[in-house]
Amino acid sequence: MIEMIEKIIVCIIAGAGAGFGTGLAGLSAAAVIAPMLVAFLNVNAYEAVGIALASDVLASAASAYTYKKNKNIDVKNGIIMLVSVLVFTLVGSYLASLLPQATMGGFSMFMTLIAGLKFIFRPVMSAKESNQNRSKQKATVQSIVCGMAVGLICGFVGAGGGMLMLLVLVSVLGYELKTAVGTSVFIMTFTALTGASSHFFIGGGINDYSILILCVLSTLVFAIITAKFANKVPAKLMNRMLGVGLVVLSIAMIIVKYI
Repeated sequence: MIEMIEKIIVCIIAGAGAGFGTGLAGLSAAAVIAPMLVAFLNVNAYEAVGIALASDVLASAASAYTYKKNKNIDVKNGIIMLVSVLVFTLVGSYLASLLPQATMGGFSMFMTLIAGLKFIFRPVMSAKESNQNRSKQKATVQSIVCGMAVGLICGFVGAGGGMLMLLVLVSVLGYELKTAVGTSVFIMTFTALTGASSHFFIGGGINDYSILILCVLSTLVFAIITAKFANKVPAKLMNRMLGVGLVVLSIAMIIVKYI
């Protein structure tokens, strides 16, 4: 009975953190759920990532729907970038398998910290002029190239996909924050589905379905709540909230890993 209560509490807290990150910033649930399942419930690391990715699928889809209703999503260029990301994630994974294992575990953590500070001190209030005035052909080429870069890095490093996409959409492609997050969660829906399917297929399935169900439902509920809230608040407040959330998350991950 005590073990079941502990399982429920851990899954709800993990799902709440993941849902907040997904709904507000399009972050992967793997950054929150996987380490918590491993640390507190002794779930196998590979299975924990699979559960986290499965939790991402519905949460990202629900968040994308909310952003779509509020016209804060670029589906056309998002699909182009999605295909590019998926293809080059496979390429990156293959290249990583040919090289000695590098110490790149801190990449996602420090990138998250830098992104958080950026949104706090340099909020993104509107789309850049370069984004508003670019041609359809230029938008297509940029989406493909940026998707290639994100996919290669994700495949090689194995982490940071949601954060990388958000930074690319804001800093390189010039989207305003809400459209960047909406497009990011749209892309993450399909990348998470692909990742979860491959993890369960290769790993042989799930040992404890109650953990999977609890994490999926918890992440979904909190992602929907956060996405609805994010689409209603002013852009400046969303920037600040996102920045503080990313800084806190990155510091927590750095402390757990290095201290």
